[in-house]
Amino acid sequence: MSRGPLETSKTSPFVRVRALRNRVGLTFVACLSVLAGMTDAIGFLAVGDFISFMSGNTTRLAVGIAQGDTQVILRLGFAVLAFVAGNALGVVFARWGGRRALPLMLLISALLCTAALLPLQSQVTVLLTAVLAMGMVNAAVEQVNGLQVGLTYVTGALSRFGRSLGRWILGERRPNWHLQVVPWTGMLAGAVAGAALESQFGIRALLFSAGLAAFLGLVSLKIPRSWQRDYMPR
Repeated sequence: MSRGPLETSKTSPFVRVRALRNRVGLTFVACLSVLAGMTDAIGFLAVGDFISFMSGNTTRLAVGIAQGDTQVILRLGFAVLAFVAGNALGVVFARWGGRRALPLMLLISALLCTAALLPLQSQVTVLLTAVLAMGMVNAAVEQVNGLQVGLTYVTGALSRFGRSLGRWILGERRPNWHLQVVPWTGMLAGAVAGAALESQFGIRALLFSAGLAAFLGLVSLKIPRSWQRDYMPR
């Protein structure tokens, strides 16, 4: 029995490659979210501020402004600026690196190593260095086959997941809507690991984050360059 055009298209090499690219990209997203969650938990427990969760820092900054707490205002104000700068520098460095993940991930690893080895008394410097690194992580993957992803923040992913769930309940069957839960799951798992590591090693636990960043950079060498160019910011 001959196959119809629709069945043939579903099993065509193009469709199979696209599906594989999607799985690889989402696996990389999950791993990067583990890195973000791990680093955020370590930083929060060690210095008392979020490293990648800028919504939380923004709320705490607003409270500091209302209370007139100059120390909080300066520390968290600079943290938010460092995160924005990290995102901008991540895009610039990704372009300079030919839109390959390895150079970017090695730079992130170096920044996290620096944050881990700084004296804990220099809390603000530790905070800003780690925040800068987490801002840059977002340039490693921006989208996977048209699906927008966030690596260091999951509020948007949960919101998109919830709205898509509502559409699914109404009978709308949009493809890949459930994949928005991937970064949330990765960040949750990473935060659990980060909390456990911080309880044993303190701020030095950021060395594990640095090692994971370098490892993911090396793993990215196995991802075809054309796929990486598709994942990273244009």
